[in-house]
Amino acid sequence: MSGSNPTTDRGKRGTKRHVLVDQKGILLSIVIIITSANTHDMKATTNILDNVVVKRSSDKQNLCLDKGYDFSEIEREVIKRRYVPHIRHRGVEKELIKLRYYSAKRGVVIIRTNSWHNRFRKLLVRYEKKSENYLALICLACCIIVYRRIILG
Repeated sequence: MSGSNPTTDRGKRGTKRHVLVDQKGILLSIVIIITSANTHDMKATTNILDNVVVKRSSDKQNLCLDKGYDFSEIEREVIKRRYVPHIRHRGVEKELIKLRYYSAKRGVVIIRTNSWHNRFRKLLVRYEKKSENYLALICLACCIIVYRRIILG
């Protein structure tokens, strides 16, 4: 078969969910951007950090980001918002794998939270035409996830 790969969504119109979670996977901020599915994550970083719904303490907090956020302007924005950035740098991972120091435990939390979102069938494939309706479903799913994690344990 020639042509584009049917298992990817490069260039197609789609919806990206950008989320900020704590160390337990509890959602702190969510930003819905209706763009092409291959829009770079760095474009939503400031929106995510500005839309945190939980009141933060006055002291600095740690913020772990993957290597998709390895840009100097993102690091400046993170520091400006009183976070201590922990950003994986591009190309370092291969060296750490060779030295056997690599551990991918940090990314497991966000992958698990995205999996919790995808358990809601209305969110797995977007059928809603209006972005307000989709955002309301996302917020409802976030409330259910937080309720299950905090109240039910």
